[in-house]
Amino acid sequence: MILITRGLAACRSNIDRVLLIAAAAALIASFFHPVATVDRALFDDVIVLDITQSMNVTDYQLEGKPVSRLVHVKHALRQALLALPCGSKVGWGIFTEYRSFLLLAPVEVCANLTELRATLDNIDGRMAWTGNSEIAKGLFSGIGIAKQLPDKPSIVFVTDGHESPPVNPRHRPTFNDKPGAVNGLIVGVGGLKPSPIPKFDPLGRPIGVWGADEVMQTDPRSQGRTGSVGSEQLAEDPDDAGKAATLPGGTPGSEHLSAMREGYLRLLAAETGLSFLPLQQPDGLIRALTAPSLARVTSAPTDLRVAFAGLAFVLLLVRSAIPLWRRGRAGGLRNLR
Repeated sequence: MILITRGLAACRSNIDRVLLIAAAAALIASFFHPVATVDRALFDDVIVLDITQSMNVTDYQLEGKPVSRLVHVKHALRQALLALPCGSKVGWGIFTEYRSFLLLAPVEVCANLTELRATLDNIDGRMAWTGNSEIAKGLFSGIGIAKQLPDKPSIVFVTDGHESPPVNPRHRPTFNDKPGAVNGLIVGVGGLKPSPIPKFDPLGRPIGVWGADEVMQTDPRSQGRTGSVGSEQLAEDPDDAGKAATLPGGTPGSEHLSAMREGYLRLLAAETGLSFLPLQQPDGLIRALTAPSLARVTSAPTDLRVAFAGLAFVLLLVRSAIPLWRRGRAGGLRNLR
């Protein structure tokens, strides 16, 4: 009996020693920055923001205060950066007039979070140089930028879909590439109720809103064009001259007001092979940017420091719990006797 008791005591001591040594080894290993290469679902995006004047419409709320579409989008993107796994890449672009421009090529999000946020914070309407907003051309240009980059990132095009001047649906810009050639997402922003578009001076100071007589209410083609003889008017079809043909969501006569053109953006998404997301809450954008459809399974280095530190904690926890379990078991056996 004495031998059995001594054997059990030695076994308990060995278990205690093994757990302590294993915990110490795991903790020490965490200080050596262990890294393993594993297959992970990562994301590589060029995010292009519409910075034209309709993006200044204040039809969102942030912390109980009205904010513009662009401010709301930037707030959602700041949160989305934190949701992307390390190893993912994000780059910034802007759209104005009829084309997109790359500001920052995709960089790794965790190592460059400060730079990504600082660049995003400084994107605003003062970077635009014209009042035009030719959405389709800007989207096609953004797709072209993503396609030309070495890693072929996905395109995330953020806009309210407000074409200015209006576009005649019979003469829309044509997407000449293969639908789905570039993976990506169109994010539609703005309320469903048309709202006035703020007007700013060259220094970015507010000077009211755009009036109906200050913006083009119908597309140039439907108004006809001056011919070569006198005041002769020409159009593609004489029966169509002066008619206000509109795109889905168009508002002839109210183009000085702006709402999200969801129907038009869904049409562009279908033509280009992109997904579409109407943005309401920031978490909706986070889910969209981390959706499996945008993920790429890539062999990437994974930091194991947290895993080893967690293992050390669990081993120490088990070591501390074993005596409590033994005392509880011994007490139970005495009660049975």
